[in-house]
Amino acid sequence: MPMPIPAARAGSGTAWLPDSSPMHALHFRAGRWALMVHGLVAPLYDSQRGPRGDDQFNVINWGMLTATRPFGGGQVALRFMASADPWTVGPRGYPLLLQSGESYKGAPLIDRQHPHDLWIELATLWERPLTGNLNASLYAAAVGEPAVGPPAFQHRPSAQSDPFAPLGHHWQDATHITYGVLTAGLFSHGLKLEASAFNGREPDATRTDFDFRKIDSYGVRVAANPGGRWSLSAWYAYLDSPEELHPDESIHRYGAAVLTAQGSLNAALVWGANGNSHSVLVEGDLALLHGHHVFTRVEYVRKTGDDLGVAPGAYDLGSIVLGYEKDWGAFSVGSRGSAGLVPQLLAATYGSRRPLGVAVYGRWMVKE
Repeated sequence: MPMPIPAARAGSGTAWLPDSSPMHALHFRAGRWALMVHGLVAPLYDSQRGPRGDDQFNVINWGMLTATRPFGGGQVALRFMASADPWTVGPRGYPLLLQSGESYKGAPLIDRQHPHDLWIELATLWERPLTGNLNASLYAAAVGEPAVGPPAFQHRPSAQSDPFAPLGHHWQDATHITYGVLTAGLFSHGLKLEASAFNGREPDATRTDFDFRKIDSYGVRVAANPGGRWSLSAWYAYLDSPEELHPDESIHRYGAAVLTAQGSLNAALVWGANGNSHSVLVEGDLALLHGHHVFTRVEYVRKTGDDLGVAPGAYDLGSIVLGYEKDWGAFSVGSRGSAGLVPQLLAATYGSRRPLGVAVYGRWMVKE
């Protein structure tokens, strides 16, 4: 079997979290199989203010099953992850000022976050020891995540109380749903090197089908867990024609992340870039006594006029999010307020240099 690595280290795809990350899942056995079940359902009311805002009731949700057993001198894990977002959020996604990425009915999604696809992960991960301190891994996915970016936002403990996607999602972790992935890796107890070949095209607006295409993109990532409370990673990828509306454009994506789990505090610093367009994210979740959480997310991202549906140019954008959540075990309620930061040139478009948004939500999460 591979060397013992804490189960809490497993993030999205093959990405690593800090070993001391909180785990929210049910674990049980069926014969030689070890099963893990995880999921959440989050009904929310989202109100984004100003002339480009909107109001919408959504139910963000997903569920995951992992089945692991010994196989071929190591262990194999079968992963299944799905979401009903195509119906409970809708094909246009939910309102989120300054957000961009993907499309609907031949037009770009602007000031909205696209929904998850029905299928988020259908994958197999095989890990096998080579020597006493070296293991090999092979990840094959019809739907999955290549070795690009940090753990996806919904799998980061630093974002566990925030149901919304970051504004830099398509600069950092948007490849977490990719139709066709093959990743090979070598890892020791504290260091991992991976290389992926994958389909670089993002999912289309039909959220319930399989968007297979030729394997045309590649990426590499190095990750290190220097202690139980830290995880570091850096990556580079070439994405061939990722956007359906811009088929002649390809992207060089790269970045780095630092994640930490310090008991009651989980935090992340993520830098991600598409070519010379950069983004930076700082987020944190602080657990107080008796199930009270406060969380924040501060972002910078440079987007183009095409991203935002405005005059050509490059625009430096920011966002500050503050939120609160109270949980009673598996059940919680919370609220989230955001203030965008836009240049003066966009003040009339958004009605202010500080466009505001607010959301209130409930959440049920699988917990032991």
